[in-house]
Order: sequence, then structure tokens, then C-alpha cells
Amino acid sequence: MASGFPYDRILLKLSGEAITERGQTGIDYKRVAAIADQIRLVHEAGLRIAVVIGGGNILRGQQAAEHGMERATADYMGMLATVINALALQEACEKLGMVTRVQTAIEMHNIAESYIRRRALRHLEKNRIVIFAAGTGNPYFTTDTTAALRAVEIGSQVILKATKVDGVFDSDPVNNPDARLFQQISYMEAIQRGLRVMDTTALTLCMENDMPIIVFDIFKAENLRSLMAGGQIGTFISTNSELIYA
Repeated sequence: MASGFPYDRILLKLSGEAITERGQTGIDYKRVAAIADQIRLVHEAGLRIAVVIGGGNILRGQQAAEHGMERATADYMGMLATVINALALQEACEKLGMVTRVQTAIEMHNIAESYIRRRALRHLEKNRIVIFAAGTGNPYFTTDTTAALRAVEIGSQVILKATKVDGVFDSDPVNNPDARLFQQISYMEAIQRGLRVMDTTALTLCMENDMPIIVFDIFKAENLRSLMAGGQIGTFISTNSELIYA
């Protein structure tokens, strides 16, 4: 276990937008490499790591549905986008010497393992990095919900939600320069305030299973190092967290 960090099994939630430039689509391979380097830091600290990655940089099912596509079909397309991102991240991690496995909720035997909980646990026991793709395999569920579900299934002790901002704010920091950062907040407070941390289903699942969440900016290289040292980085969300501004 990393010195000062109270968890030894984590689930890292990455959005598809984290691996592309703001307002752009596709994959920025330099960003993928930067994220892989951050994962290496955690791996070398001795933690067991699983990753859930989104596909919004390629296609968002909900947005496609808003343009007239049937929602279930759009969501399945979004799930396939997450597989593309997972393979890109796997390649970047393995170039840095980390052994990885991609597991998908939709069977794709030629390119990845099917998701089997016990097999995922075995990989983690062998200190392999497991990347979960294709969401839950069902339409109408976000990758945030997938992250909450997989974290509970594999016995993760915390979800690290990687973003491009410093944590959870009381309003959108991109549009409001006066937005205030929370140091910690409870699940219920986040739900009641309508904060865009995770969708309500994901937050409720975390709340029911007492799964803490740390929201942080993964593109500040010092953030993960500080977390591993027990530093206060980003926003901590749990059942009993008091509402504290940074």
C-alpha cells in the first residue's frame, strides 16, 4: 500500500473526453500516454488498479438519440467506442511495462476477454491492470454507473474519478470563473444540488454500498503523487462527508 494512502485497491474512472482536446473528437495519443504514465505511478506504488473508460470522445449514445437515432442502438454504438478507447489505453500502458487485460461486457473474443468477475479478480491478484469496456453491456446505463457497479463487484475501496478540472464545483468552472471548489461533500448533498459528479444512478449505487469517490484533475502530474502520499487533492465524496469548500 502507498504510504499515507488508505486504499490498496482502486477503480479509476476515465471519461472519453479525457483523452481528447476540449471540443474535439477522436483520440489524442499524447493524452493517452500521459494517463498511462499516471497509472504507472499508482501501479508502482503497489496498488491494484482497475479502469473504466468512457467513449464520449467518439460517440455519446444520448446525444445520438437526441438527433433521432433509436436510443438502444445509439447506446450500443457508444459501448463500442469505449472498446476502442480501452485498446488504446492498453497499448499505452503496455509500452510502459504494465501487464493489462481488457474485459468487455459485449463478447469480442478476437480482441478482448469477456467480463467475468472472478477472472477480473484473479488478474488483480496477479497485479495486472484490468480495463473494463463496453459499459454494462446494456443500453440506458452510463459508464459512471458501470464504474460504480464494477467497483462494488471487484471489492474496490475507492473510485478515483479522473477529470480535466480540480474536483467538484458548485457551478461549472468553465462558464463561471467564480465557481467554488468543494473539498468534500456527501453523496446526498451532491444529488440534491444536481452537481454533475456522476449520474444519479451511479451516485446512489455508491451511497448504498459506501463506496467513496475522489474527483481530481488527472492532468496535473503531481496530483496522483500527492494522493499516494495522503494529500488532500480534489473532492472527497462519501456518506458522512461534511460540506467543506476548499
